Amino acid sequence: MKTTSQEPNVPESGEVSKVNVAARRRVLTVCIIAALSGLICGLDIGVVSGVLKPFGIEFHASTITLEWIVGGMLIGAIIGAFTGGTLCQFVGRKYALIVSAAMFAIGAFGCASSSSIIEMFIFRVICGLGMGFSAFSAPAYLSEIASKESRGAMGSTYQLMLTIGIFLAFFSNSWLAPSGSWRSMLLVEAIPAACLAVVFFFLPHSPRDLLMRGLRDEAFKGLSLLRDNPESVHEELDSIAENLQVKQDGWHLFKVNSNFRRSVALGMLLQLMQQFAGINIVMYYAPRILEVAKFSPSGQMWGTAVIGLVNVLMTFVAVGYSDRWGRKPILYTGYAIMAASMASLAMILAHGPNSTVLQMSALAAVIFFVGGFSMSAGPLAWVICAEIQPTAGRNLGLSLSTGTNMFCNLLIGTTFLSMLEFFGSANTFWIFAAFNVFAIVMIYLFVPETKGVTLETIEKRLMSGVKLRNLGR
Repeated sequence: MKTTSQEPNVPESGEVSKVNVAARRRVLTVCIIAALSGLICGLDIGVVSGVLKPFGIEFHASTITLEWIVGGMLIGAIIGAFTGGTLCQFVGRKYALIVSAAMFAIGAFGCASSSSIIEMFIFRVICGLGMGFSAFSAPAYLSEIASKESRGAMGSTYQLMLTIGIFLAFFSNSWLAPSGSWRSMLLVEAIPAACLAVVFFFLPHSPRDLLMRGLRDEAFKGLSLLRDNPESVHEELDSIAENLQVKQDGWHLFKVNSNFRRSVALGMLLQLMQQFAGINIVMYYAPRILEVAKFSPSGQMWGTAVIGLVNVLMTFVAVGYSDRWGRKPILYTGYAIMAASMASLAMILAHGPNSTVLQMSALAAVIFFVGGFSMSAGPLAWVICAEIQPTAGRNLGLSLSTGTNMFCNLLIGTTFLSMLEFFGSANTFWIFAAFNVFAIVMIYLFVPETKGVTLETIEKRLMSGVKLRNLGR
């Protein structure tokens, strides 16, 4: 629905450079603040690696019980992911981010005060709801705020913040581990989450959200502040408005339109590939992996902190180069590194890490694996998933792909320790090496190069039946 209005004048040519700088800074600031939702997700993912051992000792928890302490968050995340589209449709991306931060705060404070395994599980589920809402709404918000030229970099800031959160959790765990104070570890997540629930109120609504509610005047003003080329605002706004004429009815579109089913399937495949690469066995169980590699308890925790730092640093590759090199070259490189790293770790563990050289080689293999993931599948799976869904089914498409991510995460998180016991450490990592080789084949066959292509162009090509791998051409 459009409304007529007197739109602001385009600045004179002498003012354009000033507007350019201000707009670019404004987009960067908004995207960084919104991406802090990923920071809380990272804190939640990372903190559990330090909590499991002391919590398990205090409450005499079995291996399976500890797997489900991890899994509780993932159950909530699946629920949050599949309901995130409905939440965004009713309240918009901005308020979905606020709800997400509130869920994290409630869940983390509850976990820190838990007096039983059941209480811990329940509050982990609440944290998971926050993660599911965040994983759905934040990438969508970022893709709608950013321009097409910066969409890859801005979209990757979510994953960058997630990796920073993981590192901060690993680092705080390392300091707090000697005391065994798992409750203090959880407060490291709770306090920032509560603060962000307030900060997110100051974010602008995305122009697409405003147009969906018929608020064209506000959408124009908002988009004018976010674009460095004032003359393109009219064109972009009209393009968004044209796409929004199609009613958001994802389930109906899924039933009747095979092209939409293709984009949904690709989004789900990307998330399956991301999770079965094996990243969260490292994020949840890094100290256990280093224990298998015969590191001392203190070596396990500080080795985990180093892994978290590499996770942050390598994400800058995706942030800085996904809009220069393209999505697919970075994905190929990242998955090749991950496959080689998992294979190397499997060979080291099969031989037996009985020397300092082999122990450090095992740590290096894990570090290279995390680096490969952080520069590629980590951020870019989310970026591409947000780019390929058509407007009419965007919420459903993102919900299903996010839900797939969380379900695969749950499957891996609740079976890894059992896999180590059943298959043995070396065979377990050979399995994950094979998953990464499979992903390389899938990227070649199905994943499009979307660098520098507008969301509207991708949608038109998708709905006209163009092959998935050619959507960006």
